Amino acid sequence: MTDNAIRRRDFLTRAGIAGATAATGGAATAANALPQVADLVLRNGKILTVDAEFTIARAVATAGDRIIAVGSDAAMKSHTGPATRILDLKGKTVIPGLVDGHAHMDREGLKAIFPSLGPVRSIRDIQSRIAELARKCKPGEWIVTMPIGDPPFYFDVPGILAEKRWPTRQELDEAAPDNPVLIRCIWGFWRSTPPLVSCANTAALNRAGITRNTASPDPMLQIVTDQNGDPTGVFLESEMQPLAELIWFREATRFSRADRARALSISAQAYHAYGTTSVFEEHGVANEVLRAYQDALRGGKLTMRATLVFSPNWKAAGAAPLGSFVEAWAGWLGEPGLGNDWLKVTGLHANIQHRPADDLRAAAAPYTGWSGFNYDTGLPPERLKELALHCAHNDIRLIANAGTSPGIIDLLEQIDQEVPLQGRRWVVGHVGRLSPRDIERIVRMGLVITPHTNASIFKAGHSSLPPEQQEELTPLRRLLDAGVKVALVTDNVPVSMFWPIWESVARLSVNNERVAPNQAITRAEAIRCSTIHGAYLSFDEAKKGSIEPGKLADLAVLSADPLTVEEQNIREIRSLMTIVGGRSVYESPDWTPG
Repeated sequence: MTDNAIRRRDFLTRAGIAGATAATGGAATAANALPQVADLVLRNGKILTVDAEFTIARAVATAGDRIIAVGSDAAMKSHTGPATRILDLKGKTVIPGLVDGHAHMDREGLKAIFPSLGPVRSIRDIQSRIAELARKCKPGEWIVTMPIGDPPFYFDVPGILAEKRWPTRQELDEAAPDNPVLIRCIWGFWRSTPPLVSCANTAALNRAGITRNTASPDPMLQIVTDQNGDPTGVFLESEMQPLAELIWFREATRFSRADRARALSISAQAYHAYGTTSVFEEHGVANEVLRAYQDALRGGKLTMRATLVFSPNWKAAGAAPLGSFVEAWAGWLGEPGLGNDWLKVTGLHANIQHRPADDLRAAAAPYTGWSGFNYDTGLPPERLKELALHCAHNDIRLIANAGTSPGIIDLLEQIDQEVPLQGRRWVVGHVGRLSPRDIERIVRMGLVITPHTNASIFKAGHSSLPPEQQEELTPLRRLLDAGVKVALVTDNVPVSMFWPIWESVARLSVNNERVAPNQAITRAEAIRCSTIHGAYLSFDEAKKGSIEPGKLADLAVLSADPLTVEEQNIREIRSLMTIVGGRSVYESPDWTPG
C-alpha cells in the first residue's frame, strides 16, 4: 500500500471510530472563532436542530456561511447589529437543509429541454399539440416531445387516453406531415413499471432507417408492426432504461453540454423548493454530468452542494489489469474526496449485474441520455470482487445498488474478510429487501444504506413480497434499531424529500395499503435520516446536517411542521425559504416573513 493510501486509511479509520466526536467537536471548535454579529436572524419560529438530543429552539442566527447561534429569541439580541436582517417566522418551522442521498438532480431541469405534450387525454389531443409545435418548425426539422402522461410518475398510460392505445405513425403524420416526430418514452424509474413506449411518425422512421425488414437488436425491445408487417411507429421496451432512442434517435434526443449546464440551475431550484440543500449522487455520474457541475461552479451558478460518485466507462478501460488501472487511473477517487463544500467527487459506482442491452446502450458513450451515468458499470461477480479489493486497498469507496446487484452484501462480506470495511462508509443503495442476517452483516461492515422508499414502499410495496416476508421489505425500524446509518433519497421521483419522509412514517402504497407497518420509523427519525445521516454519506456530519453553531448555514423554512402536520400531508410540505451557506437561494411566492 502506498504512503498516500495509508494516510487515507488513517483518515477513514479516525472518521469511523470517532465520527460522533468529530461531528460535535468540529462544530464546537469552529464556533469558538465565529463572528458575534449576525447577518441574518430567524426568530419566533420552531427550530428543529436535529442535534444529538433533537433540541427544539426558537431562533437561529447566521453570519457569512455559518450558523453562529441557536436558542431563544432573547439570546439573539447579543448577535444583532445595525445591519442584521431580522425575519419574524411567525411560528414557522425551520429544519436543517435536506440532503438527498440519491437525487439524480441533473435530470429534473432536462425535462424542460424538450416540449411537454401537456395533460393530453386522447390521440386527438396529441395530434393538436404536435400540430401546434409543427407550426413553429421549419420543414424537415425534428419535433421531439416529452412522454405521453402526467409527470412525475406517468401512471396509467395509455389508459388515460380515450382510445386506450398509442398513436400510430400515420396519426402523427397527419399532425406534422413535413417533420420527423418522436414522442419519447419515459425514463423507466419514473413509473417503475414497464413497458417504456416511444412513438415515431413515418419521417422519423425513415431518418432512422427503420423498415419492415429492421430487426430489433435485443429481445427486450419490440418494433411493433401492423397486420401487413409494417412498423406502426410504436416501440415497446421491457426494461427500465431506454434503448430505442439511444440506437436510432440519438442525435434528435441528445442533450448538449449547454443543455445540461442550463438545466442544472433549473434542477437546483426544483429541489430547493422542497428544502433540499445538498445532493449525493450515489448512482454515479458520467463525464458529461460532471462537466455540467464544473461549469456551474466556475460560473458561480451552483447553489446546491453536491457530492458526486464517479461512473466509470469500462469499455474505455478495455482489458487493462485492474490493479494497476485502479492505482494509476482511479486513485484520485480515494478518501478524503477531492473538492470543496460545494462540489466534490468521492468513490466509484459499480454493479454486479451485466446485460447485453447495457452494451448496446453503452455504445452511445460518451452520451448517456437520461441516465447521466455510464451504462456498462455492471461487472461479473468475480471481476467486481477483484475491483472492490483494489478499491479497498486504495481507500476508494465502492458504491453499489442492491437492486441491480443481487448478492452485493455477500460479495462485500468477502471483501471485508480480506480488508476490513468498518469505518470506510461504503454505500449500498436501492435497498429493497433485507433479512435480519443481512442487517447483522451491514452493521459489522459499517455500510451506509439508502432505501428507495418511492419505489419499494409507495409504488410496489403492496405487491412485491408475500405477507409472511413483508417485514423484510425496506426494514427501516430494524435498521435504525441496529444502529445502521440510513439516508433517505428521492431518486428524482418526485424531487421532494418529504415523500420518502412520509413513506418511511406512513408505509402506505399507491393502493393505500400499509406495507409492513412494524417497520415504520418516527417523524423525528425520518428527518434525521434526511439531514445528518445524509451528511454522513459524504463525511460531512461535522459541517452540515444539523442546526448548531459552527456548522454551514443550510436551512429551510417550511410550509408546515413535519412533526405535527397530519400524516397524509407530510408529503405536501414545501419550503417557503431555502438558505444555503447563509444566502437565500429560493423563496416561495407566498412567503411573506415579518
